[in-house]
Amino acid sequence: MPQKHDRTPSDDRDMADHVVEQWRAERPDLDPSPFLVIGRMHRVANALTAELVSIYAEFGLGEGEFDVLATLRRQGSDFALTPSDLSEQTVVTSGAVTKRVDRLVARGYVERRPSGTDGRSRLVALTPAGRKLIDRAFTAHMANEARLLEALSPTERAGLERGLRVLAQSLGV
Repeated sequence: MPQKHDRTPSDDRDMADHVVEQWRAERPDLDPSPFLVIGRMHRVANALTAELVSIYAEFGLGEGEFDVLATLRRQGSDFALTPSDLSEQTVVTSGAVTKRVDRLVARGYVERRPSGTDGRSRLVALTPAGRKLIDRAFTAHMANEARLLEALSPTERAGLERGLRVLAQSLGV
């Protein structure tokens, strides 16, 4: 039985190929081939987001809430972050962090603690319930990500990792 990564040229065509063919016919003066990468990445990113969000929802979490819990959890046990640190690490505004943290506090998954060094500052930390939830959710998330990459051979996956790293660095992300 063929593996998912075994392909023949006849079954490889997709919407990006069709779009590029159309542009080549309509605008032979331009090279539309970047769309073969950018267009596919955009479509894949949208599809991946839907697949990832569905797992978060199984745990009653939105994407932003999952991100905050995961960011806190990967810091280590009993570690807390300032809202500014959370904003920097989750790459969202401080207002978005505040809303996410408020929702998680209301649900008992995180708590705000006074800072030991600055009486005006607060730290955000996981509660035991938050830690338990993110450990379960992250386990499911990793299994989901592995499932989503099953179509790639190990060689294809390694090449994609390298290429995306180079592209991300060139874009400063």
